[in-house]
Amino acid sequence: MPEQLTPEQKKYLNATTNLITSLLQAKNEVTREEVLAASKKAGLYNLSQPKKFGGGQANNQVLTVIREALASANVPFARWVFGSGPGVLADSNSHVESRYLIPLLDGSLRNAFAFTEPSDADHPTRARIEGDNFIVDGRKSYVTGGSDADFINTYVDIQPGGKSMLIIDTNLPGVRVDNVFQSLDGSHHAEFSFSNVVVPRENIIGQVGQGLPRAMRQIGDTRLAFAAEAVGLMCWVCSFVEDHIQAPHASGKPLGEREGVRLRYADMRIQTYTARSVLYRTARLADSGDKIMNEVIAAKVYTTETLAAVLDNAIQLVGGKALVENHPLAILYRRIRALRIAEGASDVLRLSLSRGALDLKVGRL
Repeated sequence: MPEQLTPEQKKYLNATTNLITSLLQAKNEVTREEVLAASKKAGLYNLSQPKKFGGGQANNQVLTVIREALASANVPFARWVFGSGPGVLADSNSHVESRYLIPLLDGSLRNAFAFTEPSDADHPTRARIEGDNFIVDGRKSYVTGGSDADFINTYVDIQPGGKSMLIIDTNLPGVRVDNVFQSLDGSHHAEFSFSNVVVPRENIIGQVGQGLPRAMRQIGDTRLAFAAEAVGLMCWVCSFVEDHIQAPHASGKPLGEREGVRLRYADMRIQTYTARSVLYRTARLADSGDKIMNEVIAAKVYTTETLAAVLDNAIQLVGGKALVENHPLAILYRRIRALRIAEGASDVLRLSLSRGALDLKVGRL
């Protein structure tokens, strides 16, 4: 738990707190480049990256402490503090490592993840083999980070061979951005189409036919990170509401003196306390070396749904002004809705957990 941090965890917590303070003191809104530079100087940027490429390769508990601290400050630059992890590019061939992975890790290239097909697609995105190249045709409807990506890690059906992951440069002939859109959480995505796109065979990620496990690695790695973000945001919401109900009120007495307000506020703290317990237990299990897919699913579902309940209570206590578009709670209310869908919608994850427990006999309570 946070009150039982090791010296290493405390060191990184202090570094994170100092980073947040220094960036918030900037006169103008900080840029991505400024955050990257500050994060590298603070020794945080490469903690999520493997030692093989010069990264810190911090364990899940350290990363959880940092992510929760960033979220509890509710700062807009939190998403830039950590450098990109290898994701699906881990354990790839030497060409992928030198051409794509290393520049991704140092921040000079940006990638995107293309998994979802549009509902009206005639067929899944396909690739046929011609000599030393793959020829790719198809469409992807929700390319995460696609609006400004240099390359796309794309889930394709290679014929013959099966479902695979393939790197497609966004500047190749035949690659077209059909639409760029922003989701409720403020992130930007894109729809892409591919028409006779020539991709070198060395751009295969892993082996032909191993696409689904690779794609699931990308998806699974972020669920614990989402849980840490959700818990940190709960802490921020509780602090915001505490300040509000203790401040002077038009009635002449702070709202916090009313029994009904205290009961609702108590529920918020109880929910946040239990969510933090779930988060840190799961982080410890993740560092144990056990396979904990079900436990991470439980943490992601519970924390993101609990955050929604805590925030809903907060808006109820603050009242009508929290419904104004630029109010911090209104902004957060829109933003956090995506957490219950991203990297696995809650009910889909519930079905996966039940299958793991009932059919595969994995997971624990």
